[in-house]
This record gives sequence, structure tokens and C-alpha cells, in this order.
Amino acid sequence: MEEFHHERDKLREECGVFGIYGHPEAARLTYLGLYALQHRGQESCGIVASDGVLLRSERAMGLVSDVFDEERLNRLSGASAIGHVRYSTAGEVSIREAQPFLVACQHGQIAVCHNGNLPFASEERRALEREGAIFSSTSDTEVVLHKLARSHAASVIEAIPEVLRDTEGAFSMLFLTPAALIAIRDPRGFRPLALGRLGDAWVIASETCAFDLIDAQYVRDIEPGEMVVINDHGLRSSHPLPHRQHAFCIFEHVYFARPDSIIFGRSVNESRHKMGKRLAIEHPADADIVVPVPDSGVAAAIGYAAQSGLAYRHGLVRNHYVGRTFIEPKQSIRSFGVRVKLNPVRDLLRGRRVVLIDDSIVRGTTSKKIVRMVREAGATEVHVRISCPPTIGPCFYGVDTPNKSDLIAARMSVEEIRDFIEADSLGYLSLEGMLEACGFSPDVACVACWTGRYPTRITREAETMYEREHEPVP
Repeated sequence: MEEFHHERDKLREECGVFGIYGHPEAARLTYLGLYALQHRGQESCGIVASDGVLLRSERAMGLVSDVFDEERLNRLSGASAIGHVRYSTAGEVSIREAQPFLVACQHGQIAVCHNGNLPFASEERRALEREGAIFSSTSDTEVVLHKLARSHAASVIEAIPEVLRDTEGAFSMLFLTPAALIAIRDPRGFRPLALGRLGDAWVIASETCAFDLIDAQYVRDIEPGEMVVINDHGLRSSHPLPHRQHAFCIFEHVYFARPDSIIFGRSVNESRHKMGKRLAIEHPADADIVVPVPDSGVAAAIGYAAQSGLAYRHGLVRNHYVGRTFIEPKQSIRSFGVRVKLNPVRDLLRGRRVVLIDDSIVRGTTSKKIVRMVREAGATEVHVRISCPPTIGPCFYGVDTPNKSDLIAARMSVEEIRDFIEADSLGYLSLEGMLEACGFSPDVACVACWTGRYPTRITREAETMYEREHEPVP
């Protein structure tokens, strides 16, 4: 089996978290919530449930639908639960890394799951190891658990903000104890976290699309720096973390989140549609049709077509049933890695000048193959339009990106990239245009991957470790 290297030329989703308190079918609803969040991570998944006395855990490698069956869900009894889908941005790929993590310590049983990344965790881990701590995973999340276990706070509810008060980085975390569900979001609000209601039960998820599947109602976002504690006394909110300048990850709106979600209080589909319209204004093309690279380019392509007056066509068809691995043919097939996932509709493309809309260019190799595919299908011209600015820096806040040397825009001009991908023209949406389309001002958005200016300190060790973990694909 060979790894599907085509996927390496896209930024990877981070992780997804889901929690529910006060429902007799908590584990089954968590299973459904994770199913809706599967796009955020496909390596592993897990659920921890509480019956009010004990926490029980089920986790495994693979997709939610493959991991959880009736037998597993029946073992997760209780009225509260948390769940996680993972794509690693820090740590190894193994069952040891699958979340939620569950431990027993002086504060009793505690389970935690995390969406984000803590750049300084490796330094803190080494300090804990020198003091005798033993780790069972390479995850930054386990560092938080160790610090919780060592806290002298009177309860886990007091220990959580004590441990996270000085933690630098991105975290949207869910904790579960036998008696409470606790959610906390970092003061900058890098990653989304939403609060919902299902009858008398409270629900928390990375994206609101998880609420829709179980008929829960979106109430509001968990605010940056906010901690929410839900137990038999109801919901209690506090803001125990120090105030910081907000830094919402705009790539959630560009690519990561599902278009049917509300992220940072705004419709993702609306943002992408407006990105496409703004892209048509900034980079018009003398062409015949607008074609999205499915699926992430669809909403922007619809906006581009509406603004430009060009016809919108599904000129590329995506195979949605491609796994993360496949068996390579013994005979060489040109552009096989792309063709296994995308195929052109030749009668739509033949003899036409095509505007090809995508959300981003990372390494550029996949864009080059798609341009060739469209041209070989008969397109007379291929004009590539990207609904965000050139990506020039890696992310240290929970998004899996290549190291800087592998980002094509970090070492080539737009014209050089156009030449590399063999397009007739290439246009990126401006930073100002993207922010305006998403409805965010620059002072509340994290745009580090497009500017190289990071909203937090980044240790040199973290940068080195990141580069080592993201070696170029041979």
C-alpha cells in the first residue's frame, strides 16, 4: 500500500471535538456529532462517557463509522460524553495518540480532548520528565494532563484555568469528569468552539454542523478565554484566562470548516461565496466557464461566476470514496495520484477557456497536475484563481502545513508559480479582500500563514521540531 501523496499537497484539517451533558443517549449522540466532524480528522477517533460514577473509554484508529458499532456504543453508558476525531499536527500516528485521553489522579478520573496546538509543550514535557513524569504518548495534550495531576488546586475545575492561564498557543478543550463537562477556549480564540442546546441537554462542538445532525440548536460561541462548567447545577460561565488580542483562524472559513457551519459567528458558505465574488473583481478573466476544484472550491466558484457573469460548470468530478491509501498500479499511469480522486468532464471543457477556482496552493504539484488534466481534456486556456492570498508560512496553532521551504509561495513569485503550474494566468485573492469577505478586521484574525507574522511567541525549538516532523515527501 502506498500513501496517497496527492493529499499531502493540501493543508490538513486539525481535529474536531464534541461534548454533551444531560442526555440518556450521550455516547450515541457524540458518535453522530463526530460523524459530522469527520472532515476535521480521519486518523483516529474516540469517545469517553460518564454514568455519574465512572468514565469509560473507547478509541481506535480509523473513521468514526468503522470504529463504533452497537457493541462499542453499548459499553459507553451514561448521560454525558466527550469525543474527538484526530488528524495529527503534533505527535505520532498511533493508537497511543488517539483522544480523548483518560487518566486517574488526585482529582479523580479526568478525560480530555483538544483541538489546537501548544508550541511550547515539548519544553514543558522535558521539564516534567526530569521531575519523574512518564508519558504514554507524544501529544501536547498529555502535557496538560500531567500538569493538572500535579496541581494543588482544590478541584479539577480550579486546576484547569490554573494550568492553562500561562499556556501559550491554541486550545479549544473539553474535559469530562464523572460529575461535569468543562469547556475552555484559549484567550486568542484561534480555534472555534460552539455551544448548543438539545432539549434539557447542553452540547459543545467544533462546528455547528454537528448540532444540525442531532437537531440541537446553536446558542452561541464559547468566547475566547471563557471556561464553561456544566453539571447538575446547570451551566456556569467564567473568564479565568488573561485577555489577549483575538486571532481567529481565517483558514477555517477558507477551507477547513464545512460550508454549512457557522464559524466565529459567521456562515462559512457566505464567506466563501463573497471570496469568489471579490476574486472576480480583483482578477477577472477573459474566459467561457468557471470550474471549481471540488469540493472546497465550489462556493467560491459560484461567487466568481455570479460576479463575472460567466457560466458555472462542474467540469471536474470528485471520487468521494477514495481512502487515505491505495494500491499503486505496476504500470506507470500519468498523474495517477490526482486522477484517482478527480476526473474531467470532457464535453464541458473541450474548446472552452476555463477559470479554475481552488482555495489554496500549497506545494503546487497537485495544481500543476489538475491544470494539465483540464488542458488535456480539451480546454483551450486555463486561468487559475485562488480564493486566499499566497501561503508563505507554516502554522503553529493546530493546522498541519509543510515546512516553509516546501510552500511554493515562500520561494516563488506569483508569475513563477503560474509558470510552474502551467496556467495561462494566476490570481490570488488579496489579504484585504479575503478579510472583507469573511467580515473580520485584521486585528481579530490570525493571518500568519499569509504574512509570516505570528500572534504568539514561537520557540526556535518548536520551529525545528515542526520542520523535522514535516519532512518533504520523497
